Amino acid sequence: MPASPIRRLAPYADRAKARGTKVYHLNIGQPDIETPVEMMNGYRNVDIKVLAYGPSQGLKEYIDALVQYYGRVGIKVRAQDILVTTGGSEAISFALDAVADAGDEVIVPEPFYSNYLGYAV
Repeated sequence: MPASPIRRLAPYADRAKARGTKVYHLNIGQPDIETPVEMMNGYRNVDIKVLAYGPSQGLKEYIDALVQYYGRVGIKVRAQDILVTTGGSEAISFALDAVADAGDEVIVPEPFYSNYLGYAV
């Protein structure tokens, strides 16, 4: 997989910041709004000893909520039809792995998130 184009730009952004230039990172889904107070209070009030990973297939409650949500918007889906991922990039990587082999031609229409091209080559 080729190096991420975003990572190649990071040193330029770092140098600009060091010069005092305000840099807006338009390449990532990093929130730029304050996290709601209720959520931060929830984090502070959690009484757990270990912040462990959840099950790799996803939490049953989350999957059930997805089934209910899609049902409300008219899409019939079963729990066993859902694959929980840690984000869109992982989902796209899994999808490409499922349908393409090394050397297959993959058409990536533009505009696209620059890292997706690396998944396709």
